[in-house]
Amino acid sequence: MRIEISIQHQTLTLLDNFGSVKAKYSVSTAANGVGCEKDSGCTPLGLHIVRAKIGAGAELNTVFVGRRSTGEICTPELMAQFPNRDWILTRILWLSGTEIGKNRLGNVDSMQRYIYIHGTPDSTDMSKIGSHGCIRMRNSDVIALFDLVEAGTIVMISEA
Repeated sequence: MRIEISIQHQTLTLLDNFGSVKAKYSVSTAANGVGCEKDSGCTPLGLHIVRAKIGAGAELNTVFVGRRSTGEICTPELMAQFPNRDWILTRILWLSGTEIGKNRLGNVDSMQRYIYIHGTPDSTDMSKIGSHGCIRMRNSDVIALFDLVEAGTIVMISEA
């Protein structure tokens, strides 16, 4: 399996080992555009792997902070209570860059930047930029993807 994320098209495509499309999803990437530098709020480009899968079996809309469940379930009321929270929901695929100097180590390390593929509130407009650097997905989509991939899966993030 291999994941390809297109910034231009705001899509995530899952390919099998023969290059055939297994699934395609709408995503939302960074409002600040692309970039690999720490604290940029940008989505990093290049070759990554899924370093860790977090949230297996968690209830739909489970809220995560620091990769740990808070015990909360995201609701419109909770969102109103915390209007500035960056909602990380349901499942997390934590990415690690593989290209030294581009997205790995130093000031450009995707894993140290906590770049994830993760669920987001259902009210989030997919196919439009808006994240703080991560790749946001609909909760049902991130569950499906989570169940199809393993740690170590290759992830290519490109502008095209």
